Amino acid sequence: QVQLVESGGGLVQPGGSLRLSCAASGSIFRIYTMSWYRQPPGKQRELVAQLTSASSTNYADSVKGRFTISRDYAKNTLYLQMNSLKPEDTAVYYCNFDLTNSRGRADYWGQGTQVTVSS
Repeated sequence: QVQLVESGGGLVQPGGSLRLSCAASGSIFRIYTMSWYRQPPGKQRELVAQLTSASSTNYADSVKGRFTISRDYAKNTLYLQMNSLKPEDTAVYYCNFDLTNSRGRADYWGQGTQVTVSS
């Protein structure tokens, strides 16, 4: 089976930086997209950043110029570098892989990691 394990969340001051990691384990045949979502308190989950198999990227307008999505191809690990953090970035962040394995194509989710931006 495929498992996604997230790390890197925590408490940070406004203007600070964090880097989130999402490490995939298990047999994977093909990855179509790798994404980061977030869910602020009391709000719906939203797409933050996306990396496709063609290496194109897509960002929510609210994070453009501050967040960068990237991948370590040797480790099947996804990263989200977050700079110039604002209080409104506070949320639980989830990674998502759209992939194919021996059971077919499906979405897999990380367990979520809390990011809190506060003075």
